[in-house]
Amino acid sequence: MTRWTTTDLSDPPALSADTMRVVPLGGLGEVGRNMTVFEINGQLLVVDCGVLFPEETQPGVDLILPDINYIKDRLDDIVAVVLTHGHEDHIGAVPYLLKRRPDIPIVGSQLTLALIEAKLKEHRIKPFTLAVREGQVERLGEFECEFVAVNHSIPDALAVFLRTKAGTVLHTGDFKMDQLPMDGRITDLRHFARLGEEGVDLFLTDSTNAEVPGFVPTEKAIGPVLADVIAKARQRVIVASFSSHVHRVQQVLDAAVASGRKVALMGRSMIRNMEIADKLGYLDVPPNVLIDQKKAADYPDDKLVIMCTGSQGEPMAALSRMANGDHKVQVNAGDTVILASSLIPGNENSVFRVINGLMRLGADVVHKGNAKVHVSGHAAAGELLYCYNIVEPEYVMPVHGEVRHLIANGALAQETGVPGDHVLLAENGTVVDMHGGTSRITGQVECGFIYVDGSSVGEITDADLKDRMTLGEEGFISVVTVVNRDTGKIVSGPDIHARGVAEEDTVFNEIRPKIVAALEDAMGEAGKNHTPHQLQQVVRRTIGSWVSRKLRRKPMIVPVVVEA
Repeated sequence: MTRWTTTDLSDPPALSADTMRVVPLGGLGEVGRNMTVFEINGQLLVVDCGVLFPEETQPGVDLILPDINYIKDRLDDIVAVVLTHGHEDHIGAVPYLLKRRPDIPIVGSQLTLALIEAKLKEHRIKPFTLAVREGQVERLGEFECEFVAVNHSIPDALAVFLRTKAGTVLHTGDFKMDQLPMDGRITDLRHFARLGEEGVDLFLTDSTNAEVPGFVPTEKAIGPVLADVIAKARQRVIVASFSSHVHRVQQVLDAAVASGRKVALMGRSMIRNMEIADKLGYLDVPPNVLIDQKKAADYPDDKLVIMCTGSQGEPMAALSRMANGDHKVQVNAGDTVILASSLIPGNENSVFRVINGLMRLGADVVHKGNAKVHVSGHAAAGELLYCYNIVEPEYVMPVHGEVRHLIANGALAQETGVPGDHVLLAENGTVVDMHGGTSRITGQVECGFIYVDGSSVGEITDADLKDRMTLGEEGFISVVTVVNRDTGKIVSGPDIHARGVAEEDTVFNEIRPKIVAALEDAMGEAGKNHTPHQLQQVVRRTIGSWVSRKLRRKPMIVPVVVEA
C-alpha cells in the first residue's frame, strides 16, 4: 500500500495533454467538507463542495470550508459542480464558491438541487442547475458523467462515473447497501457491475465505516424501536436528528400517529428541508399530524413529539439550548429525549455534554449507545468488500474519513486483490495524476482550513484560534506603562490588570519593580533608539517569564508602552 505520509511531497509537475489530475480539497483525514477537483485539458470538474463543523479547539468558528486557493484563479475553467447528495458536508460550501462565480452550473438529483437552491436563496444567489437521475449520461466539457443510484441516509443520492481521455473514475459519494430501504431505492450493484466490466481505472470509495465489520443494519429496523420508545413515553418526546434525514423524520411521524401524538418540527433547517421533501414527494406526511411549533404548548405533554436539530451537540442548535435551559422549550423531569443519529468523530464531548445536561434536568435520554435508534448511512467493511469484488478497480483512492478510516478501507481493497501499490492513500491537497488508465501520486498542493466567523470568511487564521484558546484557558494580562524617552524614566505605571487569572491583581506587586528596572535599563544610553514595540517586548518577556515561573500559567500578555 502506498505510504500515508504525503506532506513531504513537492509541487506537482505541469499537467500534460490528456492527463487527468485529481486533487481532494477536503474530506480526507476528516469527516466533512468533502470536495474533489478533477482536471483534464484545461477544464475542471468539482465533485461536492461541503462544510465541516468546528470542534472545541476552534472557538468562535461557525463553519470550515474547503481550501479553494488551489483553483481560485481558475474559476472560469470549472465546467460544473456535481453534488452526490444533499447533506451539509457535501453541499454546504456551494454558496461560498458561487459568490466568487455565480454562473457555475450545479448538477445533482432533484432533492439535492431543491435543498441547495433553498440554501442559495438565503444568500441571494440564483444558480444554473441541471437535474439528473440514475442511469443518465451527461457530457460536461471534457468529462462524460454517468450517474448511479446509491442508498444513503438521505433520499436521491448518486454515485458518479467519469469517462475521460485519461481513463475512468467511479466516485461513490456517501453510500451503503441497505437491502430494505425506506424508499425502495437500493444501491444499484448491477450498474456498478456493468461499469466494472467496462473498466474502472480509479475507484474513490466512502471510508467512514471501513473499520466496522459486517453490514450496516437496515433503516427499517429503526421504526419499531422508535415506535416502542414513543408509545411508552409518559410525557413529551423530543427527537433530535439531522435536519435532512427524511427517512428518520418519516419514521417519527409514523410512530407519533400510532401513539396518537402530534409532531412539531423545530429548527429553521429542519422545517425548510421537510417542507421541500414533502412538496417533492420524498416525505409522506399523515393527515393532521404536523402542528405549528408555536402551538405546541397547547397540547398535553403525553400527546406531543418535538422533532428538532442538535443531535451533534451544536452549541446553537435547539437541543443544546434545551439542555442549557435557554430555549423556549423547557425540558422537564420525565420527558423522553431521543438522539436518533450517530456520533460524528470529533463531536463526542459536545454530545455527551448535551446528554448530561438533559439528564440533569430529569429527562430520559435514549441514544445509539442504549437503544437501536440509529443506523449509519455509510457502508461497513462487508459492503465495501462486495463493491471491490463487483467493480474490480485498477486503482483505489479511499475518501471521506479520518486517517484510520482511509487506511482500513485501503486494507480492504488489498484483501480483494488490489495490489498494494495501486492503493493511493492521500490527504487533502495530495495530487493524483492519471494517464492511460494508470494513476500515481505526483505531488502536494497547499491545502488548509478556511474559517467562517460571522460575516468573515477566510480572515481568521490558526494563530487567531490559538490566541482564542489561550484567552479561554490561560487568561489575559494587560500592562500599561507611560515612559519619558528623554529622561529614560517611567512616568506612570506599570498598571497591570488580569482577566481569567484566579489571583488578585495585588499578586503583581512583586513584578512591578522588575518591569520598571527592565524598561529603564532598555532606555539607557544604548537604547535611546528603541521603538515602542521593542520596549513592549521587554515588558512581555519580563512579566511572561515571571508569570510562568510564579503562577505556572501562560496567559495572553498585551503590553502597551506610551511615550509622554
